[in-house]
Amino acid sequence: MRQADDGGGAEPGGSLRWSTSPALIGIGWVLACALGLSPLLTGNAVDTAFVTAGALLLAAASGCLTYLRPRLRADSAGIAVRTLGGAHSWPWERVSVRISRSRRLGRETPVLELDVPEADVLGGLLVLGRFDLGTEPAEVAEQLERLRRR
Repeated sequence: MRQADDGGGAEPGGSLRWSTSPALIGIGWVLACALGLSPLLTGNAVDTAFVTAGALLLAAASGCLTYLRPRLRADSAGIAVRTLGGAHSWPWERVSVRISRSRRLGRETPVLELDVPEADVLGGLLVLGRFDLGTEPAEVAEQLERLRRR
């Protein structure tokens, strides 16, 4: 298992958490700041508009990823998932966990699927990939199943 600062790790109290790597989020913020300063160096209005739009887009994406930390948290009582709509939590009896694999661009990609009550999340299905979790979804599923059995 990784340290608490990486994608997945233990927290005090025995809960586990997973989220996007802080290094990736930091790179996004640094690039947003660099692009935010670069309009000072461009002389063309069109270039300035595109660079500013890129800086705003990177800042928005980095802000969302910062807000979503930790993306998934689990303990012996159940799981909690943070979405842009807020944090949601469920006991183990109301959650189904599975790994789904799909082929895209000639590559097999695993994702963690969480079936939750539809009243809480639109559609009742949360899909989390390696980017969201900071580690392999299959490893997360194994750890979730161990917690469920406790």
